[in-house]
Amino acid sequence: MTTDELEKLLAQQPVALLHRLARGRVHRHFRAGKRRLIELLLQHSANNRAGFESDLLTLIGERQHQPAPPAAAQPAPRPHRTSTPPHGRRPHRAPEPESNEPGISLAEWLEGIGVPAPQPFVPDPWQIEALAALAETDVVVSVPTGSGKTYVAVEAARRAMDENRTVIYTSPLKALSNTKYTEFSKIFGVDRVGILTGDRQDNGQAPLLIMTTEILRNLLYDAASGEIDVRLDTLGLVIMDESQYLADPERGVVWEETIVFCPSQAKLLLLSASIGNPQDIADWLTSIRPTACRLVRHSKRTVPLRAGYLHPNGKLAPLFRTAGIPYGHPSHLHPEAKRLFREYEDDTQPSRHRS
Repeated sequence: MTTDELEKLLAQQPVALLHRLARGRVHRHFRAGKRRLIELLLQHSANNRAGFESDLLTLIGERQHQPAPPAAAQPAPRPHRTSTPPHGRRPHRAPEPESNEPGISLAEWLEGIGVPAPQPFVPDPWQIEALAALAETDVVVSVPTGSGKTYVAVEAARRAMDENRTVIYTSPLKALSNTKYTEFSKIFGVDRVGILTGDRQDNGQAPLLIMTTEILRNLLYDAASGEIDVRLDTLGLVIMDESQYLADPERGVVWEETIVFCPSQAKLLLLSASIGNPQDIADWLTSIRPTACRLVRHSKRTVPLRAGYLHPNGKLAPLFRTAGIPYGHPSHLHPEAKRLFREYEDDTQPSRHRS
């Protein structure tokens, strides 16, 4: 369903159901009103729309099948409390009722898994939007893993180099930088790609340079003091992969300083699959950079996730009753997976009767 349809469906539900849906998803959800709770749930649903919708429909189904109270029944009077529970102790909460939804079969769970048939590549609308926006301003791309962020980076780098502009691609890890160096060398040619890390320095005057974010931050420091190691005057594009590191307690300052010191003539492209507040990041870039930053957000996961359980005896079963992953609802475990769990515990735990 679309985001608008999902929002309307959430608005039709009682607050109690929304709070059940928010367990494990929204921190301190009990403090939010209905409208704010719906906003927070919609934001979280972008991480796993299929699992979120599955949980919502399951809760709606459970509510519809609950027996209605007798018309003449009166609510039982609350017993008079004569004492209060000890300080800091909360009353016991009854476990959530077990779902009666039948689990999917193993064949249904495995359906569609495999190598897809070759097809001509067609960019997604969000990829076209990101590249078009990058021609004018900075861009933050927030899309699920496997959706095609690398295509945007490659095509944006190609266009910048065609205009004789230098491109810098940063990553948080040296291993990832080495991988991207190999990948981009195959795409653009080894003579057009260089790498600068703490362990490796090759072809430092290439139009496309791969480096860790710390290296770029240090280069920008050197530029500020007059010691320029690379041609920052021709810099046209800076691609910052895994930009969720902005929130890292220890290394986040490196990303912040890199963005602050980045030359104004260079476009910034921030890529991430796990930024929780991408609009806030885009607004911050707008406040410190010469042009308004554009947020390109896409919530549908191109490669859906499925969870299964492989028993040591070789038996494979879906982990949940649904093909998607229903976050926050452990009662949705697949019956066969639960049986295999018990079998494994019986085989591995010491006997209670052993002396």
